[in-house]
Amino acid sequence: MIDWIRENEVLLWCLGAFSVVSVALAIFLTPWAISLMSSDYFMPERDRTRAFGTRHPVIRWTVLVLKNIAGALLVISGIVLLALPGQGLLTILAGLLLMNFPGKRALELWMIRLPMVLRAVNWIRRRGGKEPLQVPPA
Repeated sequence: MIDWIRENEVLLWCLGAFSVVSVALAIFLTPWAISLMSSDYFMPERDRTRAFGTRHPVIRWTVLVLKNIAGALLVISGIVLLALPGQGLLTILAGLLLMNFPGKRALELWMIRLPMVLRAVNWIRRRGGKEPLQVPPA
């Protein structure tokens, strides 16, 4: 085991740096992303065309593809971080929320309806001067 560590010292340093950077990014990017959400994000009557629905199809598809690639990279990074010190589950969750897949809306609603999650998200939004999230009843 010690020989393996000596042979792969550079790899271990890179993994450690990756872990530290991911924790730092999670600390800063999570509140920022939560504050960007509109308060009616989870409401069924929300106008979903505001972001890119009215853009040129090339722009809309480019953003969609890049967003899904970024989400997949976050999921892969999160899986790696499960074995390292870091925010593996949070990184996987962020990646899943970026990606488009069947059942995503139901997953988002299930998560935000968890009292602990909703309290934490609204606490972050309150600190950023944003309105609390509106959540439809179950």
